[in-house]
Amino acid sequence: VKYLHSDIGTVERIDIIQDLRRGLFDVLIGINLLREGLDIPEVSLVAILDADKEGFLRSFRSFIQIFGRAARNVFGKVIMYAEGTTGSMERAMDETNRRRKIQKQYNALHGIVPSTIKKNINVFDYTMAEDATPEEVSVQETIKSYESEELNLDEMIKDLEYKMKIAAENLEFELAAEYRDKIKQLQDLPPF
Repeated sequence: VKYLHSDIGTVERIDIIQDLRRGLFDVLIGINLLREGLDIPEVSLVAILDADKEGFLRSFRSFIQIFGRAARNVFGKVIMYAEGTTGSMERAMDETNRRRKIQKQYNALHGIVPSTIKKNINVFDYTMAEDATPEEVSVQETIKSYESEELNLDEMIKDLEYKMKIAAENLEFELAAEYRDKIKQLQDLPPF
């Protein structure tokens, strides 16, 4: 069991999510996971505690989005714990059932057998959290800047090492130190 909360930095958060996807643990507990932008096909159960407490995180739209977290898995289920059923809960369940009926008809008509989404474990899939530290943002910006060039992590590090060497040769030691720090942060990322 692992727990996601606001005190966990972005890089550690990515590591926890990747460990869940790799099957190193079975349960991930968190609050306000909509904010995290999680897209984890391996999730087969989402439990919503206090589902009957109306508000932003228990609105119709939030429920639909939370239900979608489990819908990526063919065995996905959502359990809402509540003392009663709110209008938002009822509308979300009705909409989900309506969509499911349409999808089943479409699948039957076209001979489609539902399957769990297959997705590579990739650090680039996770967006930066609003509370990311400047160092985490810097690492993410570095990675994003290389994405369009389709370089792998080793190539990114080699490129940054080259830039660090050039900066040092030009006596731009502060710039060289920035490259060094980015290299260290990239080397500390979990494998993906």
